[in-house]
Amino acid sequence: MRKIDEIIIHCSATKEGQPFSVADIDRWHRARGFRCIGYHFVIYLDGSVHAGRPIAESGAHCQGHNAHSIGICYVGGLDGLGQPKDTRTTKQKEALKALVRQLKNDYPHAEIHGHNEFAPKTCPCFNVRAEF
Repeated sequence: MRKIDEIIIHCSATKEGQPFSVADIDRWHRARGFRCIGYHFVIYLDGSVHAGRPIAESGAHCQGHNAHSIGICYVGGLDGLGQPKDTRTTKQKEALKALVRQLKNDYPHAEIHGHNEFAPKTCPCFNVRAEF
C-alpha cells in the first residue's frame, strides 16, 4: 500500500449547479493524456461520493504530490459566469466532511490541503485550512 500523508481537495472547475459524473471527468482527463481519472473520489451535487482511481494507485491531480496523496474533487467551483466560487451544496459540504473524517481515520497522519496550496490556482475555491 502507498504511504499517504496528504489529502488534497479540488473542484471540477465547472459552473454552479451543472451535474457532472466520474465518467465525464474520466473522459476529460483521458483527453489530456491521463490513463484514467486522476482523482480518487468525486462528490456529486447531491452529496453522493463516487470512487475514481483506486486509492492503491497514485493519483494524477497535484503535480509533485500524487505518489503520497489522495485526491478528492467536488463538482462545481465556478459561478454562472465562470468565475471562481465556493459552489458546494449543503450535501456536498456534509459529504466532504464525512469523507475527510473517514480518510483521516484510515490515514491519521495525513494533512488536509487545497490544490491552491501547491499550484497557482483558485481550486478548490474555498479555504481548506480554515474549514479543516
